Amino acid sequence: MPDQSLVADCARCVGLCCVALPFTRSADFAFSKPAGDPCRNLADDDRCRVHATLADRGMHGCLAFDCFGAGQKVTQVTFGGRSWRDGGSGPMFAAFAVMRQLHELLVHVDQALELREAAPVHADLRSLRDEIDAETRRPDVVDIDPAALRARVGPLLAAASALARAGLPGAPHRGADLVGARLRRADLRGADLRGALLLGADLREADLRRADLLGADLRGADLRGADLTGALFVVGPQLAAART
Repeated sequence: MPDQSLVADCARCVGLCCVALPFTRSADFAFSKPAGDPCRNLADDDRCRVHATLADRGMHGCLAFDCFGAGQKVTQVTFGGRSWRDGGSGPMFAAFAVMRQLHELLVHVDQALELREAAPVHADLRSLRDEIDAETRRPDVVDIDPAALRARVGPLLAAASALARAGLPGAPHRGADLVGARLRRADLRGADLRGALLLGADLREADLRRADLLGADLRGADLRGADLTGALFVVGPQLAAART
């Protein structure tokens, strides 16, 4: 079972993503909004007035976003249930930006811990997970450097990935520019697609079993019929931004 503290719970948040984050009119958003301004669709109870019809209204970016539970952690733990409406919104928004990165790291560490083949690095992963989890509970979370923690997590995730993909074809595409690539029915079992640009790629019926998709940009990629069984380090926003 996933750690529920890493699952967004909007009922325990104060609409932080709808206020703190900026967005620009585009294919993902129907209008623009600067950081710090409440979205026009945010109600006084901090819920979205149009959540059920976001796709119809051209707000696909909202559907693809996931705070990984950072919203409720900042609201309920860091700021003790207070709201940005009470004043002092700047520190709250800054804490949210850091917390989301920390929670995403925890999500990926948990994914690595689920890989039986990665048992040789599980102890190090658990130790680092405990450290990051403790950091998320600091009142001064805004002072944490997520990049420094990411630099420590990265090699462990890479090791876990290599262990899980051992013996598979594992095509090397790390950071590759595969924008619009024609990869229909491609054998990408165990492929290293970390950070690959797959915007608009045709991946219909592709075999992505055990492929490492950490940080891969899947916006607009056509994944219909693709086999993602056991794909590594995939998170909701990636799939939400693709065609499935």
